[in-house]
Amino acid sequence: MAKRKQANPDEMSFLDHLEELRWHLIRATLAIVIVGTVAFIFKDFIFDQIIFAPARPDFISYDLLCQLANIFGSDKGCINEMDFIIQNRTMGGQFNAAIWTSIIVGLVVAFPYVVYEFWRFISPGLYEKERKNSRGFIVISSLLFFMGVLFGYYIIAPLSINFLANFTVGDMVKNEFDISSYIGLVRASAIAAGLIFELPIVIYFFTKIGLVTPQFLRKYRKYALVIVLIVAAIITPPDISTQVIVSIPILILYEVSILISAFVMRKELKEQNKMKKKQA
Repeated sequence: MAKRKQANPDEMSFLDHLEELRWHLIRATLAIVIVGTVAFIFKDFIFDQIIFAPARPDFISYDLLCQLANIFGSDKGCINEMDFIIQNRTMGGQFNAAIWTSIIVGLVVAFPYVVYEFWRFISPGLYEKERKNSRGFIVISSLLFFMGVLFGYYIIAPLSINFLANFTVGDMVKNEFDISSYIGLVRASAIAAGLIFELPIVIYFFTKIGLVTPQFLRKYRKYALVIVLIVAAIITPPDISTQVIVSIPILILYEVSILISAFVMRKELKEQNKMKKKQA
């Protein structure tokens, strides 16, 4: 295959941009597939040590929760057993679970490269100064995403599993969860938290293009609090303590986003003042 030349963004047509986007998407998808293939090869380790780990009472999050409860003189946070089983009810259930879990693992692990391909697509349209100021975009966005995934996996998922596994409407009903339902909860907890943790990056770019300001974020802080509680209620079981635990880091991210927005605005104002002085 002949090596493709990098076209000048100012001279590219709409179809050229689509072609460029297609190649970025192909490379990003290929990275996910490669990592997903490796994950499928090591599926036994991934399922036993990662996916099913929150279903065991010796999971690290439950141990920390028990220690925290003991500090306050209570043993209600200690978990001795998980009274449920995970089963498969369809012929292709386990195979489908292995395939989709491998794809999700591929997406999570390859996330920095996916962001890198996205950055390569949009960076030619930025000014040189904007590219320099955004050099840490890939690293910061990847770190935030991984922090969110870990928060979802170690906090949201085990709290949700513990609550739902022990919730019953009567002694006649036993909890026997389908494998797709269990994996779906773990997957949704990790991926949703990972995306929520990207809030500072989103606010940074929204501020750069003028969609939000720090004044706007401060003014509607109380409405943001309501939205955060709604989001926490959606991604967690209907347990007040769990929702509070999930809401705290999201609120911290919102406050950090206000600081980031204010920083961007100050920097933009300085640039404007410099331009005015040069023109004077």
